[in-house]
Amino acid sequence: MKHHHMRMGKTKKIALVAHDHKKDDLLEWARFNKDTLQQHMLFATGTTGWILQEALALPIHRMMSGPLGGDQQIGAKIAEGEIDCLIFFWDPLMSQPHDPDVKALLRLAAVWNIPVATNRTTADFLISSPLMSGEYMRLLVDYDEYKERLSDQFGTGASS
Repeated sequence: MKHHHMRMGKTKKIALVAHDHKKDDLLEWARFNKDTLQQHMLFATGTTGWILQEALALPIHRMMSGPLGGDQQIGAKIAEGEIDCLIFFWDPLMSQPHDPDVKALLRLAAVWNIPVATNRTTADFLISSPLMSGEYMRLLVDYDEYKERLSDQFGTGASS
């Protein structure tokens, strides 16, 4: 497959998501990393975004609550190149009513090759990386061949 690069600017667009039993953990982590986070654009799903915005007094672009479509909104922003990094404190021991949306969000992060942290230790490593403060050229698979195959198989409307 062919590849191309997508530029991540010095200011990263970071999505912050947390399941209910992990919201306090994410808030504690965000408080500890506030100085770094304020240098970036922040996005979050509904309740998590409200909690973070109130506690940190930082601007946060808020989506809907996860179960109401917020995870899918974040996923769409990833696919459109509007999110550079995903910090998702998920609860692996608790079944969620929107588990398919969570799986789809993580799949999109992998497809579009963005860094993902699903726990505090990984988030610590990610946020403290020297790559967070500079430009970075992210390698992406060129999906044009895939879209062309779909177009050939299903007609001209499938590639748009």
